[in-house]
Amino acid sequence: MIDPTLKIILASKSPRRQELLKKAGLDFEVHTQETEELFPPEMMPEAVPVFLAQIKANALKDKTKQEELLIAADTVVLLDRVIIGKPQNLEEAAEMLQKLSGRAHEVITGIHLSYQGREHSFSEVTKVYFRRLSSESIQYYLKQQPPLDKAGAYGIQDWIGLVGVEKIEGCFYNVMGLPVARLYQEIKRLLDSI
Repeated sequence: MIDPTLKIILASKSPRRQELLKKAGLDFEVHTQETEELFPPEMMPEAVPVFLAQIKANALKDKTKQEELLIAADTVVLLDRVIIGKPQNLEEAAEMLQKLSGRAHEVITGIHLSYQGREHSFSEVTKVYFRRLSSESIQYYLKQQPPLDKAGAYGIQDWIGLVGVEKIEGCFYNVMGLPVARLYQEIKRLLDSI
């Protein structure tokens, strides 16, 4: 068990990450700092989520106390080793979903932990297989639950995930933005190392 008195700071506005941490029984505060999510163009796409999580953590370093555990995370969707970000509008969201239709892609979440002067980063990969999505299905989803705040233009917990995802390989919660079981173990490992 993680000590319930441990003060945890989550560097994420994501309602899904917050919901998952609450369900894991962790008490936390949300602190965020606007950062530019830029990365070197030559960087391997698999390394990008951890790199961006570290940027988010570094932006809060001076505002976080030594005895507070800081958790920063970033999630990307990879199709054919190309990062698919958040759509700018519904038209772009529809294009993204058409690209994902009938294909497999990877969801990678990078996490950076900081506590008592120690830092630890890791990433989790989940492979998601979409069934063929009709244009009607895509338009229905976009009208019901506009996914403009989601990488890859979908939430696996949304209608499109329920009817469109054929199977996954890996952690379901990672696709929502936080691999909770792995995170829990990594936090325990970090705390035990001090």
